[in-house]
Amino acid sequence: MADGEVVDQTGSRIDSETPYREGSCIFYYREPESELKIPFEESIIYEDQNVLIADKPHFLPVTPAGRFLRETLLVRLRRQSRRDLTPVHRLDRETAGVVLFSLNPTTRGLYTRLFRERQVQKVYEALAATGSLDLPVTRRSRLERGEPFFRMREVDGESNAETHIEVADTDAAIREDIQLYRLRPATGKKHQLRVHMAALGIPIVNDRLYPDYLRSIDDDFSRPLKLIARSLAFVDPITGQEHFFESTRSL
Repeated sequence: MADGEVVDQTGSRIDSETPYREGSCIFYYREPESELKIPFEESIIYEDQNVLIADKPHFLPVTPAGRFLRETLLVRLRRQSRRDLTPVHRLDRETAGVVLFSLNPTTRGLYTRLFRERQVQKVYEALAATGSLDLPVTRRSRLERGEPFFRMREVDGESNAETHIEVADTDAAIREDIQLYRLRPATGKKHQLRVHMAALGIPIVNDRLYPDYLRSIDDDFSRPLKLIARSLAFVDPITGQEHFFESTRSL
């Protein structure tokens, strides 16, 4: 607590004088004995008094979890004297691209509401097999937790996940058997894009979870998941300015 490594769900520091609140989530950052170094660097696309837009590399988690503590986007950025930094949304560890953070606890709710009310236009790009689908197509399905616990699966029932999928370049494939796709999720379920692409018979290149789980202990840094959160667009809820942020990373 004295080092400022204990915070609540808003990212505010907790110390020995902070009142107890029933149901509150508390986060602490322990120092691991050893941790794998992720050999890729993040970059900052934009920053003002309310938000920070980062460009995340593949393999780097957004927040601490499991064996990753220091080697996360949040902790790397917080170590640059950004104590109030809190992610407004998430990307999978395997996915690269644009991530929005809040810098100001008093305005944070305005930006989280944009995502909750689907007022943010998110565009992803992926490499997958060329396939024979009649595109564009919108995939709607119900996603629930599968087995093992970190995988998702499609089940019967009312749809809770929706993705619009189209070919990004109709003139030429990346290779004879690989095509660049543009994905526009209307919802934000865990692994949604990966599950939907696999369900359509065009799993994303280097996906170790879908359609089949390829068990591996160590990351192969030479084979990143070919999925990037290419851009975010929204109207700033405070200034009214139209924002468009784009990743510079390549597939």
